[in-house]
Amino acid sequence: MGEANYVIGVHASVHGVGAAAWDALLAAQAQPSPFMRHAYLAAMEDSGSASPGTGWAPHCITLHLDNTLQAACMVYLKSHSYGEYVFDWAWASAYQQHGLPYYPKAVIAVPFTPVPGARLLARNAEARSALLRAVVAWCEDVSASSLHTLFASDDDVQASEAQDLMLRHTVQFHWKNTSPGYTDFDAFLASLAQDKRKKIRQERRKVAEAGVTFRHAQGTEISDADWDFFYRCYERTYLEHGNPPYLNRDFFTRMARTMSENWLLFVAERHGRPVASSLIAIGAYSTRSRGQNDTEITRVAYGRYWGALEPVDCLHFEACYYQPLQWCIANGYQRFEGGAQGEHKMARALMPVKTTSTHWLAHPAFADAVARFLEREGEGIGHYLDDLGQRTPFRQPA
Repeated sequence: MGEANYVIGVHASVHGVGAAAWDALLAAQAQPSPFMRHAYLAAMEDSGSASPGTGWAPHCITLHLDNTLQAACMVYLKSHSYGEYVFDWAWASAYQQHGLPYYPKAVIAVPFTPVPGARLLARNAEARSALLRAVVAWCEDVSASSLHTLFASDDDVQASEAQDLMLRHTVQFHWKNTSPGYTDFDAFLASLAQDKRKKIRQERRKVAEAGVTFRHAQGTEISDADWDFFYRCYERTYLEHGNPPYLNRDFFTRMARTMSENWLLFVAERHGRPVASSLIAIGAYSTRSRGQNDTEITRVAYGRYWGALEPVDCLHFEACYYQPLQWCIANGYQRFEGGAQGEHKMARALMPVKTTSTHWLAHPAFADAVARFLEREGEGIGHYLDDLGQRTPFRQPA
């Protein structure tokens, strides 16, 4: 049986697809996230945060059949490797040493957002495979050195493997509120080993004894003044590390206008003055049990941005982990994704999770060399995960 006769489109903007059609396609995926919503990607683009001027030239690849959108993805032509969280600087250096251009390269990703989820949006596996073939052919047409699908979903990985793309694994740390769920934060603490429980209580006590209290605001409760204060904190974090922030204030203005329901802000106050904040993204999606008609709602929170205007011992842990986890427990959220890297998160019960990216390189010799490198690296990641698995923070049965 031959492949469907798809009509392939290439658009210089996510606006090449209507928001309703894009979001309907996203909702049909097994691993959706709010960061793949049309409004989020449009805000990245329209604010200039992810644009040709910042080295992220957006292209939307679409597949239609009988005038119906069957598949779509965002591909960014990159002139650098910043803001990706899957590091390929060594690959770029090797190309340069051999007198070959590594840039532009193509990336299927959410800019500056290392959250796993669907990237190749498709109605079915056939359309997803056809979309991936179309993207690879487009990369060849525009002379991109390579294609990288970052933090891909299981369906994306399966489609990539079927077309012999290379896989690369990294590790993140996620907290899970497994059924029936913790009744409160103390119940969560009771599940931990005594030394971990003691350390968390000590850290929380230090923050409280410093006179810091917290308030949180969700959705439209987050005022313009709150957003302004958050951005001061966020910007300060980047500037302290000698870099300008990836995201500008206009991006967050657009988030407040178009996706307010997906944001939760914690503000730390000391003696009546705000001194720090952390911004959490929240989302929910439905899953159908295999072989059953039951539909379950999975609620997920994502640690995103934080910053402080004055130093307080252990404030980062309270703002970025303990306050969000306490909120997740109180509001029935099943998972909190703590973001890229950070082995220290295990002490707070965020456990290691393997994430996957897929890669295609146009140059055969470099593709062979990278494949050998990834095989060795993959073995190392496997040993690392085994080692982490032996260091559980939870109480062991007597």
